[in-house]
Amino acid sequence: MKFITFLLFTFFAQILGAVDILPKDISSEVDPIDFFVIFSLSKILWTLLFFVIAYTFITLLTKILEFFAEKSARVRIPIKGFVPVLRIVLWTLFIITIIKVIYNPPKEILLTTLASVAIAVGFATQDLLKNIFGGIMLLFDRPFKVGDKIKVGEDYGEVINIGLRATRIVTPDDSMVVVPNMELMNTSVSNSNSGELYCQVVAKIVLNIDVDMQKVRKIAIEAAQVSRYIYLNEPIVVLFSNKMNENRSYLEMKLKAYVMDIRYEFALQSDMTETVIKELLKQGVINKDELE
Repeated sequence: MKFITFLLFTFFAQILGAVDILPKDISSEVDPIDFFVIFSLSKILWTLLFFVIAYTFITLLTKILEFFAEKSARVRIPIKGFVPVLRIVLWTLFIITIIKVIYNPPKEILLTTLASVAIAVGFATQDLLKNIFGGIMLLFDRPFKVGDKIKVGEDYGEVINIGLRATRIVTPDDSMVVVPNMELMNTSVSNSNSGELYCQVVAKIVLNIDVDMQKVRKIAIEAAQVSRYIYLNEPIVVLFSNKMNENRSYLEMKLKAYVMDIRYEFALQSDMTETVIKELLKQGVINKDELE
């Protein structure tokens, strides 16, 4: 509230004192009464009305686009990635239209007012401006888009919104994580799918060191191929690595496959793990005692 009061005071002080600030050859032609005509009560009311109309239109358009995005998995990520950019463009056009059509202030007054407001905002909201600048950079540099699965620090989830101040991520346990945009600009971000609908999923299974690896590999690949979530245009890979635990050696198998839709990432991981273990038990490659 203090910031808003300070901003308004600075704004109107510049308007009332603009005659003294402008060069002499310009200030002699400016009538102070003109400032009150430019910023009359009727124009302020029209501004509020247009603001409500613009807010309603942009919100409705965004919801319509998101509705159609959810209808088709193929276009979901492109549409959702386009929505934040569209929102900024529409708000920018709205603000420019309001200034030009409703107020249409003289160029000198506009420049003076904008300069004073910029100085006031710059001193009062440095952190906010950093996040806004970070948000704009994220939208145009596009290290990730709405719909991507990213990992920031310990948080991993789907990007559902890229705002001017912060980015919102939904984790697998349905928690909402809000990350300031400047933090995203200054830290490492891992992107699982980079705008694609599919991404790689890894299922890990621990096995005895003397297990028949060729047989296990065949079972694992077949288990991945029959999953309803699998994306078969990408390769299925099985890797083995030797691990040690309490002076005991064991094998860790990594079954790597691609999911057809990133939203089924953990469903595919669970499906592959369950199917592989069932088949290994069924074919006698492992026994229940080894799983305890």
